[in-house]
Amino acid sequence: MKTIQIPYYTSTMDLHVDEENLKAVIYSGTDEYKTGKTEAELVEEALLNPIGTPRLRDLAKGKNRIVLITSDHTRAVPSKLTLPILLREIREGNPEADITILIATGLHRRTTEEEQRRMFGDAIVDHEKIVVNEAFKQEDYDFVCGLPSGAELWVNKAATHCDLLISEGFIEPHFFAGFSGGRKSVLPGICNAATVNENHSYKAIASPYSTTGVLKHNPIHEDMVFAARSVKLAFILNVALNSEKKVIAAFAGDMEEAHEKGVEFVRSLAQCPGITGDIVVTSNGGYPLDQNLYQSPKAVATAEACCREGGVIIMCCSCVDGMGGTHFEKLIVKGTVDEIDDYLSKIPPKESISEQWCAQIYSRILKKHKVILVTTYLDHDLVRKANMIPASSPDEALAMAYEMMGRDAKVVVIPDGVSVLAVKEE
Repeated sequence: MKTIQIPYYTSTMDLHVDEENLKAVIYSGTDEYKTGKTEAELVEEALLNPIGTPRLRDLAKGKNRIVLITSDHTRAVPSKLTLPILLREIREGNPEADITILIATGLHRRTTEEEQRRMFGDAIVDHEKIVVNEAFKQEDYDFVCGLPSGAELWVNKAATHCDLLISEGFIEPHFFAGFSGGRKSVLPGICNAATVNENHSYKAIASPYSTTGVLKHNPIHEDMVFAARSVKLAFILNVALNSEKKVIAAFAGDMEEAHEKGVEFVRSLAQCPGITGDIVVTSNGGYPLDQNLYQSPKAVATAEACCREGGVIIMCCSCVDGMGGTHFEKLIVKGTVDEIDDYLSKIPPKESISEQWCAQIYSRILKKHKVILVTTYLDHDLVRKANMIPASSPDEALAMAYEMMGRDAKVVVIPDGVSVLAVKEE
């Protein structure tokens, strides 16, 4: 019997699998990567040696209004470490700079002050100017231009009215943008709802290039890069993290060049063959990404690459914050999987509904696989309405899966499905 710890909220849950059933346990290589340097040293070195740009302190000279985009409460960006270093670097070049920290929420709810203190530390919350992006407050946005897809680009006025726009973030595989980080700080991060919705339209999500690990020809990525360039995102600091959310590498400089280097590094550690199983067990890596069901397709899409058609996916996701969005909740319980997908497929790009993309991706996966959701917070009746099967522990879920697939079913475990880039077996 093998015991495997599955990340769940702020801790883990134990999964027990008989050795004869266990086909593979897949981890990202990020946990094995050793730097020999502290997290702060990695960040400092990246800022000292930016890729494709002058140092940030030099860019800051003569700039009156500087906006620093950071991530919200759903992301594990180590801002308590990185923000003080970035702020110091800016002020070394321009002690009098008027700096605004802009929290990139995309379509997520507002980040609370309590969450800001946990993410940034008391000193930054108490002494820095912080603005939270609110995608549904149209008066907060300026029209910038059209995007390659035909969508309109509307961006938070804090960014369009500044002299220098920079961002921080982290890079990991992303289930339809290819990878997170870089340009994503702008779109969806600080755009209005209409821009985000159209970028995430049914047509865009349905593209074969809109998938994990793919940037070339990815229409969602192409719009994002165009958007970031259009508002002159001048400098980024992006980090790579291990499963303990510790910095193992940092990349700073030009929005595309530094991001490409970071993507290359993350891909070298995260990419692996998608070993096929009858049952695949995964998670969203615990807190903060497993706060709600809306975020959970990230890992389920990784499991999809490793699950044979007709197989069972077990997703461990606390959903401590509920479904994660009113539109997503209404769509995911709207009917059968086929009915949901049929409804979404008829929505024109410019009429896209906020959060529909996660319902679309779940529908795609649920057409081929049963999904058992392990949650101790989300109401189990609501899980059933979402066309999934509820369970309260990984072992309970595995027992259910064996009943569906047979007691000799082969099990693949991906403890953190967000950190792994699984290449589907042909």
